[in-house]
Amino acid sequence: MTQVTELPAGAPRMLGYADSRVPHSAPGKARFLDAPLDEAVGQLVAHIREFRPEIVVTHDAYGGLTGHEDHVHTHRITMLAVHAAGLERLYPGAGEPWQPSALYLATHPHSAIPVWGGHLAPVGKAMRSVPDEQVSATVDVRPWLEQKVAAVLAHRTEVARGAAPGLIAGLSGTERERLLSTEWFIRHDPVSAMAAQTELTV
Repeated sequence: MTQVTELPAGAPRMLGYADSRVPHSAPGKARFLDAPLDEAVGQLVAHIREFRPEIVVTHDAYGGLTGHEDHVHTHRITMLAVHAAGLERLYPGAGEPWQPSALYLATHPHSAIPVWGGHLAPVGKAMRSVPDEQVSATVDVRPWLEQKVAAVLAHRTEVARGAAPGLIAGLSGTERERLLSTEWFIRHDPVSAMAAQTELTV
C-alpha cells in the first residue's frame, strides 16, 4: 500500500466536471471537455478574483508531457480566465476584478526527453516538449520532492489505472529524483502597463 502524505495546502476547489477518460469521477456531471466554455471560464474567474493570486500556474499548450486532453483544455480555460479576471465588464457577478501579474506554463524542454523517454516510450505514451530556448524558468525542486511525489500519488485512480502517476508509483527513489527533481516553465505575462501604452501606427 502506498502511504499518502498530508499536503498543507488546504482543501482543493473543484469545478465539478468529470475527467474525460473517467466519466464516473463526477457522476451526473458533464465531462470537462463537454462543458460550455463560458461556464468553465466564469467559474475559474470567480476563484481568481476571490484568491487574488499574483502568479497563476497551468499546463503549457500541449497539456504537459503526455498531452492529456483535459490538461490541454485546462490550459485554454486558464489562459482565458486569467485575462478575463482583470476586466470588470466580463463576468461582473464573479467578484471584483483582479489581474494576476504573471502566468507560468509548466512544460518540458527537448533536452529533458532522453530522461523521460526510457519510461514513457516503452508503454506507448507520446512525449511533447518545447525548444529549450522557450523555457523562462528552471526550478530545482529536490527540497520538496517528497511532497511532490505525495501530491502525484494522491491521484489514486490515476495510479490504479496505470496513467503517468501509476508509472511514478512504480519507480525507485533514485529514479523519481532523476525524473522529478526539476521543473520548467514558460512565463506568459498578461497585459502589462508597457504593452497597454504601446500605440501602433499604420
